[in-house]
Amino acid sequence: MKPENSISRRRFLGQASCAAVSSIPVLSTLLNLRLAQGVAAANAPSSSPYRALVCLFLAGGNDSFNMLVPREATAYAAYKKSRANLALTPAQLIDIHPTGLPDFGVHNAMPEVADLFETGKAAFVANVGTLIEPVLNRTQVSKNSKRLPLGLYSHSDQMEQWQTSIPHSRSGVGWGGRMADLLKELNSNQVVPMQISLDGGNLWQTGNTVAEYAITPDGAIGLNNYIAEWQQYHDLPNALSTAVDSQLSQQYTNILAQTFNLRKRHALDAYNIFADATAAPLPNSVTFPNTSVGNKLAMIARAIQGRAGMGANRQTFFIQWGGWDHHSDVMDNQSAMLPQLSEGIAAFRNAMAALGLDDQVTLFTASDFGRTLTSNGRGSDHAWGGNQIVVGGAVQGKKIYGQYPTLTVNPDSGPEVNPLDTGRGRFIPTTSCDQYFAELALWLGVSKSSLPLVLPNIGNFYSSNSSAPPLGFMG
Repeated sequence: MKPENSISRRRFLGQASCAAVSSIPVLSTLLNLRLAQGVAAANAPSSSPYRALVCLFLAGGNDSFNMLVPREATAYAAYKKSRANLALTPAQLIDIHPTGLPDFGVHNAMPEVADLFETGKAAFVANVGTLIEPVLNRTQVSKNSKRLPLGLYSHSDQMEQWQTSIPHSRSGVGWGGRMADLLKELNSNQVVPMQISLDGGNLWQTGNTVAEYAITPDGAIGLNNYIAEWQQYHDLPNALSTAVDSQLSQQYTNILAQTFNLRKRHALDAYNIFADATAAPLPNSVTFPNTSVGNKLAMIARAIQGRAGMGANRQTFFIQWGGWDHHSDVMDNQSAMLPQLSEGIAAFRNAMAALGLDDQVTLFTASDFGRTLTSNGRGSDHAWGGNQIVVGGAVQGKKIYGQYPTLTVNPDSGPEVNPLDTGRGRFIPTTSCDQYFAELALWLGVSKSSLPLVLPNIGNFYSSNSSAPPLGFMG
């Protein structure tokens, strides 16, 4: 680093990992001053192979304890008793054989995911959720002896926290965006950002110095949006001119016009580069299901195929798929939606294999929260910890990472039988989002020493000095 930034790397990282880094203004200041980028550049690989992360966010709160079910006799009996009318029968499950654990079952609407797991191309992360610090039992929750995430069981709060990994305060910056703040210089061309979204603006990809590039399943967005935007810019000065000095109005008009033209120029450049890079069709052997999620994953595959034309060495992609808030008809809804999830994931993995990039692209799922193990009569309600899927050639597959909880539910009164159950099968997460995300961030290229800049609370769950990985599911 240059002499004027002579603060030592050790001292800087020590400051970054202390409690002060949990303050978002401090984190923003560090990143905006590019001190953090200097540290990242010193540790990030300068010529490593291409890598990409794909976040598939299941908005609404997926009932993931019917996506991954224990099959060992005692564990299944506890599941069946707790779930009551929401329990899947053995005939509704596809048995899988995780390394080092008893058998589990995957919902029978997901045969493709079951096959990916059995062939070592997919893994599950069990009972993961938002945490500020480890929480061991419901007594710590009821007595508030541990700091708890804001707005537990709230869609808006938990969606935000899964995308920011800052559960103790509101934030407009995501952990994917903070990664991009650190890693974007690995891309030789900055016109098309490394963060590409199939669902518009999102917190996950919003950084301190970067923002997502929004596209559609058909490709880049043209100038139509800018026509409407220019009309707004044009009408505003006209209205102002009736109330303010004409010279001031003209200056305002000029500033707006310059801003608009600059944005239009950047948009045109990005559009042209992206459109040219993604013009080639995918290999004939690659097919995707004609579903909403399938079409979006197909567009991501085209963007990855065209990475060289965008000068991309690192990319992140975001899909948000809503409709998972199944307070009623959970069985029917999952039977309709989980096949689309499974087929889309399998098609995407096959596309990456056909492009020779299976080891260089990792897809992972996220969701607001898990759902209550108990039934409300027709479906399940908002809870806390849940199970997620990770897919790709670099994934250490055929394993379930983290601690899958005992599915016994505490009675309304009487002695406690499951310390993780805070009521109705709302399980305290045994794996934090920070551990889950740290594994992905390290694989993408964030150095261990820079993890606190991406995940401010990671030190409560994982030491950057550890020789072991946060969870171990990435090779």
